[in-house]
Amino acid sequence: MRSVGLVMLGVSMIAGIAVGQQRQRLPADCRQEIMVLCQTGSAMRSCVRAALPKLSDACRQAISDRAGSGAAPAPGTRELAYGPDAKQRMDLLVPPVIKHAPLLIFVHGGGWSIGDKRSGAGVKAAHFTAQGWAFASVNYRLVPGATVEQQANDIASAIAFARIHAAENGLDPDRIVVMGHSAGAHLAALVGTDPRYLKAAGVPMGAVGGIVLLDGAGYDIAGQMARPGNPVAAMYDAAFGKDVARQQALSPTLHAAAPNVTNWLILPIDRRDDSKAQSEALAAALRSAGASARVVPVPGKSHLTLNKGLGDEGDFATGEVDRFLAAIR
Repeated sequence: MRSVGLVMLGVSMIAGIAVGQQRQRLPADCRQEIMVLCQTGSAMRSCVRAALPKLSDACRQAISDRAGSGAAPAPGTRELAYGPDAKQRMDLLVPPVIKHAPLLIFVHGGGWSIGDKRSGAGVKAAHFTAQGWAFASVNYRLVPGATVEQQANDIASAIAFARIHAAENGLDPDRIVVMGHSAGAHLAALVGTDPRYLKAAGVPMGAVGGIVLLDGAGYDIAGQMARPGNPVAAMYDAAFGKDVARQQALSPTLHAAAPNVTNWLILPIDRRDDSKAQSEALAAALRSAGASARVVPVPGKSHLTLNKGLGDEGDFATGEVDRFLAAIR
């Protein structure tokens, strides 16, 4: 029983959801897959993260489904399809009294291979709609069924969909901010730096007024993959492969030359050196290209609690995001 409990704790950490929520149980064969790959011990959590690429497609899907099962959307939320695939969906909540609301789009994490729009959203929808922002939490196709390039295309397509249908949903098509956590921070940063993705979706770069990044460490993919002792090297291998040229092509820091999204808020956790270093390097490259980029290390949080607590009253990171949004609104 202790083995199963540790497995579930590790999976909960990866999916970005708090232990104790009422969620569906993982299928027995999926639990067995995880237990075979990861024995109990102090390194259990890191092992489960690293083992993701070795799990079956069905097990990864079960983990993602479980992530979303314990998180009910805020009242009034509507699920909209921005593409034909079952994963190309967004949950949208719009403030009831604002006719042309600015839109905050959230991109969940999960190592590019698991995750769900509801598990990552938490209390964000209620908080930001109370601030006058519409809030959309976006699903996207997952590795290995899709490439990281296709994931970035999905995020750009979701932005395009929101703009095309802005009038009917009470949105302002030219006041959009994209926020991502972990792997979602990488995807948000990639869409905000490499103009190919928004251009292919028919979205002008100027329609996205800002990017908020929550504890990403993959802005220079090749640099992160070359880091000695990277505990999630297998997860990066599954997403980005061994081709250094492809790794560089998917590195936001290496695309930071203009044109870029103009305004950036980058929030690494204070105790994570790789996230802080990657954040500072991305910000420096953006500032060199004329963008406004501010890095604020967040004290007293973990990779998961930073995201989970965003929207809570008195939360440090929430205050930073609120001020950022107010300044660019």
